[in-house]
Amino acid sequence: MNDLVQTLLNSDYGSSPNGPETALFVVLLSFVIGQFIGWVYMWTHRALSYSQTFVASLAVVPVIVALMMLLMAGSIVFAFGLLAVFAVVRFRNVLKDTRDTTFIMWAILEGLAVGTQRYSTGLIAALGVAVVFLYLSITAFGSRLRHDAVLSLQLTGDLGAGATTLRRILKRHSNRELLASERELSEAGLHLSYRLLLRDPARVDELRRELTQTAGIERVSLHVREDEAEI
Repeated sequence: MNDLVQTLLNSDYGSSPNGPETALFVVLLSFVIGQFIGWVYMWTHRALSYSQTFVASLAVVPVIVALMMLLMAGSIVFAFGLLAVFAVVRFRNVLKDTRDTTFIMWAILEGLAVGTQRYSTGLIAALGVAVVFLYLSITAFGSRLRHDAVLSLQLTGDLGAGATTLRRILKRHSNRELLASERELSEAGLHLSYRLLLRDPARVDELRRELTQTAGIERVSLHVREDEAEI
C-alpha cells in the first residue's frame, strides 16, 4: 500500500520542489482568474445572444490549460505528444456546446497525465476539475436571469380595463415585467409583448391558463427560455 502511495505522489516530481502542492496551487489560481474572466464577460456583454455554458467554460478552460502546461513543463517530448493527440482527435459532428469541448479537453488531459506516468497530477486534475464543474453547476455561474419568459398577447374590448387586469395577473406571477413592444391593430385591438422574470417557472401553465380564460385577452403565447440562453 505504501509503495502505491509513493508511486502516485513521487512518480511525477521525484525530488523536484514542484510537488503536488504546486498542482493544487495551479488549479486554484487558474480557476480564480478564469472566474474573473467570466465575470468581466458577463458585465460587458451587450449582444442579444448570450450563453451561460460559454461563460462557465471561460472559468474551466484556464484550469485545464494550466494543468496541461504543468504536464509539459520541461519536456519537449510531452509537448509534441500533446500536439499529436489533438491532431489525431476528429469529430464527425461539430461540437455546438462549449461545455462539451471542455470535457473533451479534460479527457485528453487525463489521458496525457496517466500516459506520461504523472499519476498524482492526473488525480489532482481529476478531482480539481470535477470540483470546479460541480461548483459552477451548484452556483449556476454565468446565469444573469434578467428575464426568463416571453409573453405575447392581444387585448380586445375595453382596453383600459383589460390592461389593468393584465397588470394584476402579471404582478401575481412575476417579479419583473418589461413591455417590449406595443402595436395597435386595425380591429380596435392592441398587441402586446412582454419580457417576464417569473416568480415560479414551474407555475407557467397556471399563468398561461389564467390569461387564456380572462375576458378581453386573446392569442396568448408564452415561451419560457432555455437554461443556457438569455432572452
